[in-house]
Amino acid sequence: MIREVVKIDEDKCNGCGVCIPECHEGALQIIDGKARLISDLMCDGLGACLNHCPQDAMEIEKREAEPYDEIKVIGLMVEKGINTVVAHLKHLKDHNETGFLKQAVGWLKENEAKIDFSVDDVIRQVHKPKISVMQHGGPTGGGCPGSAARTIERPADVATPVASGDAPSELRQWPVQMHLVNPMAPYFREADMVLAADCVAFSMGNFHSKYLKGRALGIACPKLDDGQNTYVNKLVQMIDEAKINTLTVTIMQVPCCGGLLSMAKRAVEMATRKIPVKLAVVSVEGEVLSEEWI
Repeated sequence: MIREVVKIDEDKCNGCGVCIPECHEGALQIIDGKARLISDLMCDGLGACLNHCPQDAMEIEKREAEPYDEIKVIGLMVEKGINTVVAHLKHLKDHNETGFLKQAVGWLKENEAKIDFSVDDVIRQVHKPKISVMQHGGPTGGGCPGSAARTIERPADVATPVASGDAPSELRQWPVQMHLVNPMAPYFREADMVLAADCVAFSMGNFHSKYLKGRALGIACPKLDDGQNTYVNKLVQMIDEAKINTLTVTIMQVPCCGGLLSMAKRAVEMATRKIPVKLAVVSVEGEVLSEEWI
C-alpha cells in the first residue's frame, strides 16, 4: 500500500521542539537533541507539524509500504539508541498496542547479544511507574510529597525593596511544573496565569515583580519535557473549567521556546471559552524584547 509519513532531515533539525505540540498523535518527540518520528504506526501523514518547523527540516514522504511490521520497526529503532527505543515502546504502551509491544520486547531479548544497551534497562524504563496525583493535587500513597498542592499566602501590599537586599517572592502556589499542577486547584480559579519557559525566571532578575505578582504559575520546557499533550489538555481545563482570566506566555529568544507558544495557541483553539493571551519574549541577558497581546 502507499503510505505517507513524516521524514525528518536530522542535519537541519536543531531540536527546537516547535513541531512536538502540533503532532496530535504523539508520534514525534525530541530525543538526544533531535526531533524523531518514534512510531510510523501513529503518523497520519497529514503534516500538521510541517508548517511549524522553523528550520524546514520536515517533509511528507510518500512510499510503497508493507503492512505495519513491528519487528522491522524495532530493528530500525535500535540503531538510533536506547532513548529512541524506550520512547517507541512507551508510545506503544500508552496507545494500548500490547501485541506490538510484546513483539518488540521479544525481538530485543532474542537479539540482545547484538545490541549496545541492556534490554533489562529498556524494560525497566518503559514500565517505570508514574507519580500519581489525586484530583485535588495531593499525592497518593507512595507519591512524592513535593507534588502536593498548596497555596502560599503573601501580604497583599509588600513593596519590592529599592536598595540592595532580599527581594520578596511573589510565588503564591505549589507545585509549579506543568506535569505536577492540578488545573482545578483553587489558585487557578478565575486567576490571571503565567505560563513560563523554565529559563525565563533565571534570566530575569525582576521576573517575580514584573510577571508573577498576583498571578498563578505553570512552568515547562518545550524542548526537553515529555508528554506535552498533557500540558495542552491541562491548559484547556484551566480555560474552560477553572476559568482563568488571562494567559501570559513568557519565553526566551531561542528557537526551542517557540513550542511553548504553540502549546498555548493550541489550547486556546481547543477551549470553548476565549481568553486574552499575551506573549513576552526575553533575551538571554534578561531584557524583555517584546510584549504584545496576540
